[in-house]
Amino acid sequence: MAISLTVAAAISSLHLLAFVFAIGAEMRRNAGKVVPDEYDERTYCAYGSDASTTYGLSAVGLLLVSHVVLNVVTGCFCFHRSAGGGSRCCTVFSYIVSWLSFLAAAACLMAGSARNAYHTKYMGYFTKKDLTSCAVLRKGVFAASAALTLVSLISSLGYYWSYSRPGPTAWQKHQNEGDVGMENILSSEAKTPPRQGKN
Repeated sequence: MAISLTVAAAISSLHLLAFVFAIGAEMRRNAGKVVPDEYDERTYCAYGSDASTTYGLSAVGLLLVSHVVLNVVTGCFCFHRSAGGGSRCCTVFSYIVSWLSFLAAAACLMAGSARNAYHTKYMGYFTKKDLTSCAVLRKGVFAASAALTLVSLISSLGYYWSYSRPGPTAWQKHQNEGDVGMENILSSEAKTPPRQGKN
C-alpha cells in the first residue's frame, strides 16, 4: 500500500481545524457575573455567548471524521496481520497512541462544552440567600484538548506512514531467496571432502 499525500493532507487538515476550534473554545469560555435583578430582590448570573460549546462540539466532529477516514483507508489495523513495510512495533504503538489521544481529546472537548453550556439558576429570596459566584468552566480544559489533538495528529500520521510504507517487492524477495540458496550450495560444497583419484 503506497502512501497517499491526499489522505495525509486530509487527516492533517481535519486535525488542525479541530486544534483551531479547541483554541477558539478556550479563548471564548463563558464567564458568569453575579448581578442583581432590577425587578425584585433576587440575584442571578449573567452569561455571555455559548460560542465555546459550539467550537468544542465542532472540534469533536472534525476529530471523529479524521479518524474515520484514517481507519477506512487503512482497513482497520485490528483485522490485518501485516503491518506494511514499517516496523510492526512502531505501527502498533502509533495506532494505540492515536486512539488514546483521540478519545482523551474528544472527552475533554465534550465535557468542556457541556460544562460551558451550564448556567447557574436564580437563588430566590425564598431561600434568603444570594449568589456569590457563578458556575463556569475551569481554565485549561479546552487547551488540554488542543494539546491532545496535536498528539493525535502526530500519532495518526506516524501510524499511516508506518502502515502504508511499501514492503519488499516480489523481485527483491526472489533475489534474497536466490542469494540464500546460493550461499547454502556453496557452504555444502565447501563441507564435501574432495574425491580421491584412483591409483
